[in-house]
Amino acid sequence: MFNFILFTFAFLLRVANMVPLSYYVILSAIVFITGVVGVLIRRNIIIILLSIELMLNATNINFVAFSSYFQNVVGQVFVFFALTVAAAEVAVGLAIIIALYRSKSSINVDEFQLLKW
Repeated sequence: MFNFILFTFAFLLRVANMVPLSYYVILSAIVFITGVVGVLIRRNIIIILLSIELMLNATNINFVAFSSYFQNVVGQVFVFFALTVAAAEVAVGLAIIIALYRSKSSINVDEFQLLKW
């Protein structure tokens, strides 16, 4: 009986010291908006790639926050796989950027018309 009371008290103490879910959602929204602004405003292809990574990390913050809130591990596992895919995306993206830089000697998005008809 005493262990149950101790466990309940420890659980309530842990819940009382938790950061509210809304703080994580607000942080994620700020990071996501920063990424969107970076994609829309900047013309440097490396900055655009970093801004896309910011948007991906904002969604990962949401997944982890809601996973912790609902006491479910699925969101955290999904983030693990999303980060793995993001690492591969960065490797391929940097390889494409290096190939474009070697052909055009620039990384400004406005100078590339390779995919335009």
